[in-house]
Amino acid sequence: MIICGMEKFSMVDYDGYIACTVFTKGCNFLCPFCHNSTLVTGEAAEIPEEEVFDYLTKRKGLVDAVCITGGEPTLQRGLKEFILKVRALGYRVKMDTNGTNPAILKELLTEELLDYVAMDIKTDFAHYEDVTGTSNPALIDRVKESVEILKTIAPDYEFRTTAIAEYHSEDNYRAIAEIVRGAKRFFVQKFKDGENNLTQGILHELPKEEAEKLLSAVSTVGVAEVGLRGY
Repeated sequence: MIICGMEKFSMVDYDGYIACTVFTKGCNFLCPFCHNSTLVTGEAAEIPEEEVFDYLTKRKGLVDAVCITGGEPTLQRGLKEFILKVRALGYRVKMDTNGTNPAILKELLTEELLDYVAMDIKTDFAHYEDVTGTSNPALIDRVKESVEILKTIAPDYEFRTTAIAEYHSEDNYRAIAEIVRGAKRFFVQKFKDGENNLTQGILHELPKEEAEKLLSAVSTVGVAEVGLRGY
């Protein structure tokens, strides 16, 4: 698996657990608000898997979990093998995904290799291509499939939307809510512009009062837990 970063000690990437977060290279979306741009463009330097496992071996009992993020982890051919090694050391595993590889997601969940999945819902499906920079409708269909997989077989999961003033408004709050209808959790994340973003100075955060309107819409469709992050 191609790893281009490691945060050795995180208390924010997996609620309730101390985690080591690893960052994988490459993504099949080009969301302009992405805050890990060097992973998407391929500019980030690679680090060997051995470095990660040396750390995990030494920190058993001090770190609870490994979070796998990116980029998009399901693009990695060695993802399953990596998770199996992490499991063998006794760690919990959380994975972040954009949902474009439902077959891989289902395989990992069916084999009980993931404890938690966090999946991005970029916007309503009618505008997904505008936000993700892809013109491949098959990818959007795969995202829809992944939504249903998480709802039905994931042991624990969340959906989350990074709120952008240019992409999110009352016009699509209800449509986003329908995507996550009946889910366990949904969070609205505050957008932060910065030098690590794929673009700078173009997009703007959604005001808190608008983010709360999106949460309100989601709350009406049976989502068990909703909340704001970063506001």
